[in-house]
Amino acid sequence: MTTFRRGRTATVGFLREFQDFALKGNVVDLAIAVIIGGAFGKIVSSFVADVVMPSINPLIPGGDWREFTIPPEIKIGAFLGSVVDFIIIALVLFFVIRTLAKFKRGETAAPPSAKDCPYCLESIPIAATRCRACTSEQP
Repeated sequence: MTTFRRGRTATVGFLREFQDFALKGNVVDLAIAVIIGGAFGKIVSSFVADVVMPSINPLIPGGDWREFTIPPEIKIGAFLGSVVDFIIIALVLFFVIRTLAKFKRGETAAPPSAKDCPYCLESIPIAATRCRACTSEQP
């Protein structure tokens, strides 16, 4: 085998192994959770900074000590922008997940290579006609 073919075989094997790792349910679910969590955190931060704090500032003596302005402005537009960003991110992730699910559905599971003996529950090959543990005939 030439060096080129060995390198190509190793590269293809590595890519297949990486694809199996990256498309596992746990890895994809974790990535989605991180993205959704970041987008939702942005909504909460925007709600507090742009809606809640400007509403509370007039009640606090001296107003918001971090950014004192007169009159306090409620930034509904900034908050709604964060909500729209979240919805767009969620929709994009939905379509990505749906595409990945269709891709994974195309994969077929390998047929089982063993079965359990109905008499002693020992694991035996599918093609076996007798159990190796209890020697009973297999249906």
